[in-house]
Amino acid sequence: MKKLHFGIPKGSLQESTIAMMKNAGYRVYVSNRSYYPSVDDSELSIRLIRPQDMSRYIEKGIIDAGLTGQDWVEEAGSDVRCIEKLVYAKQQLTKVRWVLAVPEDSSIQSVKDLQNKRIATELVNVTKKYLEKNSVNAVVEFSHGATEAKAPDLVDAIVELTETGSSLKANKLRIIDTVTESSTVFIANHTSWEDPWKRQKMKSLGVLFQGAIIARDKVGLKMNISNDGLEALLKKLPALRTPTVSHLANNAGYAVETVLDESIVRNIIPELKRIGAEGIIEYSLNKIVP
Repeated sequence: MKKLHFGIPKGSLQESTIAMMKNAGYRVYVSNRSYYPSVDDSELSIRLIRPQDMSRYIEKGIIDAGLTGQDWVEEAGSDVRCIEKLVYAKQQLTKVRWVLAVPEDSSIQSVKDLQNKRIATELVNVTKKYLEKNSVNAVVEFSHGATEAKAPDLVDAIVELTETGSSLKANKLRIIDTVTESSTVFIANHTSWEDPWKRQKMKSLGVLFQGAIIARDKVGLKMNISNDGLEALLKKLPALRTPTVSHLANNAGYAVETVLDESIVRNIIPELKRIGAEGIIEYSLNKIVP
């Protein structure tokens, strides 16, 4: 049987990736001691790989495709094909940032003040390119971990990954610039992409992954409304596209169904009830495929 060898990022993205794949229709099961998760698709062979290493293994053809951060592809300088950009992170549906940060009481106010200073980061190559772009000569050293704890005693500044900035604040660090933004990318080996069966499999995965991400913060809403109340209801109802409206039996009114952001549901349901909507049902969505 043909198989697509597929990499899932081990570490901070692992849980959110497995959750995304579940909504896309793939149930992945990870054993505590195994780097080879099982999946309910006989055409997939999955391997857990550190996101920092993913693009290198894909470039070499050791695996066909996988998910990792755009930042790590740039850091490795890997020649791979980007199938989809998938905007999700550890905590939320957003891009992440690599930021330049210094201690709160540091005299450093901008990247220009880092001339001949020391910077610690895991993203060494990208940071060097950023400094070069700003005509700054500084020492950039690789950090094996606990980067936030290295300033000011060991280095003058750090470049660190953040979603919300809360951890930096907790460590009394001040952001002075964004070095780069990154999102999760679905990447493939060029030779694997040229294989018709693998290419179609990867395209299908991309459609389902993107659909799962679009649906993550949205819900479906359906309700009934009287003939006289339809116009008022449609004015109140935001939608991904035009709501679906169908006649109820015996000219009893209309059934209305739509998709909207989950964040507004708690505010809009009482309003819909007040203008006469009945039988309101909210339901979760796994995928939305435009």
